[in-house]
Amino acid sequence: MAVLAPERTEAGPPREDLTPRPPRRWPAPRPRVDRAPPLPADRLLSWVLAAVLGVAALVGRLVGITYPDTLLFDEAYYPPEAHDLLVWGHEYNRGYTFIVHPPLGKWLIAAGEQVFGYTSLGWRFPSAVAGALAVVLLARLGRRLTGSTWLGLVAGLLLALDGFAFTVSRIGLLDVFLQVFVLGAVACLVVDRDRVRARISGSQPVPAGGFRLGPRGWRIAAGLLFGCACSVKWSGVYFLAFCAVLSLFWERSAWRAAGVADPTVTTLRRGLPGATWALAAVPVLTYVASFAGWFLGETAQGRWWAQRNPETAFPWIPDALRSWWHMHVEWWTFHNGLSTPHPWESGPWTWLVNGRPILLWNPQGLTDSAGDQVIRYILMVGTPTLWLAFAPALAWVLWRIVARRDPAAVLVAVLVTAGWGTWFLNPERTMFVFYMAPVLPFFVLGVTLVLQDVLGHPDAPAWRRTAGLAAVSAYVAVVAGTFAFFYPVLAGRPLSHAEWLLRMWFPSWF
Repeated sequence: MAVLAPERTEAGPPREDLTPRPPRRWPAPRPRVDRAPPLPADRLLSWVLAAVLGVAALVGRLVGITYPDTLLFDEAYYPPEAHDLLVWGHEYNRGYTFIVHPPLGKWLIAAGEQVFGYTSLGWRFPSAVAGALAVVLLARLGRRLTGSTWLGLVAGLLLALDGFAFTVSRIGLLDVFLQVFVLGAVACLVVDRDRVRARISGSQPVPAGGFRLGPRGWRIAAGLLFGCACSVKWSGVYFLAFCAVLSLFWERSAWRAAGVADPTVTTLRRGLPGATWALAAVPVLTYVASFAGWFLGETAQGRWWAQRNPETAFPWIPDALRSWWHMHVEWWTFHNGLSTPHPWESGPWTWLVNGRPILLWNPQGLTDSAGDQVIRYILMVGTPTLWLAFAPALAWVLWRIVARRDPAAVLVAVLVTAGWGTWFLNPERTMFVFYMAPVLPFFVLGVTLVLQDVLGHPDAPAWRRTAGLAAVSAYVAVVAGTFAFFYPVLAGRPLSHAEWLLRMWFPSWF
């Protein structure tokens, strides 16, 4: 059999193959599709453990919660306004007060006052319940994001052992309710993400233009909870806006992974209408509904402004809505221009290092039976061994995004930006460290992601996992020990002057 010689051209050497070769492409440095880890199979056990952790957190917060039996810091505003809600159905306008926050958080405080009376237990009990719920929610969210029940429990335990989270859930302020609503909304949105991905990936082949996903109860629940967050404090709107955009990106990623030709168009067509309803209309309706008492009240702040000012624009709008809108404009002016100096104010940069915690209680002239000075300090300060890890953990989270396109790290970065970064938009405003309450769980989640890498991959050698487990356990033990050391100045326990000084680590804590 004859062997054919390679084809020869006039301009060069022979060539053996005339088939055009595809252009050379370098391998991608990271996966093009982010993948959430699968959930472990211990569903019932994980719920039991999270519930046990939540009950322990609740008990710890309730012990000694009635001390002192007086109004602390901004309790001067919210418990009395909550009591007005019980008496009048709205916050009574006495003419010498200016109400500047939506009513839902105060309704929750009012629920405690309804059960336990107008006492310190009454106006603080709802905060303790909200703080314990936040521990459970973070444990569940951490489990879903890391694929590990144990790491989820570590996240919840770190939040339970944080001094700031402890004190903010033992005082009748609004911020702990904002925390639990934001955390619950994010958890619902992550469940929606996972279920949508499962539906899309489980439908093969996927039509070129995608398919209808139908009603999405978890996303609607997220919108309801985000609306509740905004009905406690306006800062909840940042979390809502950032998470709404993130949810659409998640959906686009799911369509792209399924091989849809144009995932952006498919997301806009299949996902945007439902997202507009769930993450725009539902929160707005929830927010308006929280003012039902205001609309029905006769003596609520600003209720009759439109009737006293009939010459204003848009007279065709009902008077109640014009009055309601005018009140919101006044609130916006107040919050945007708030720059009154305060001895315990602090800026966002200092929050990560406990630069200026808030002194809630420091009675003078206390002595023991021997006549020696006794100090009963209540300081709203984070557990230092946890909070000093926030900045390094945030840097590690950014590395996980760049190197791995890790979806859990993306979520943490987005929510830290929403809850902490947005406070830099108005640096002249008077701010306090308790504004960290809604974003605190996501900083803790960032620390948990670092601990996940310290622990090592499940397929790592046994010695590596053992060493990682020892390191993670040691860190959690250090945080627990630090919390126990600072507990007396978190709960107002009696201390000698020398014992108190041991716990004042920085001059700005005095």
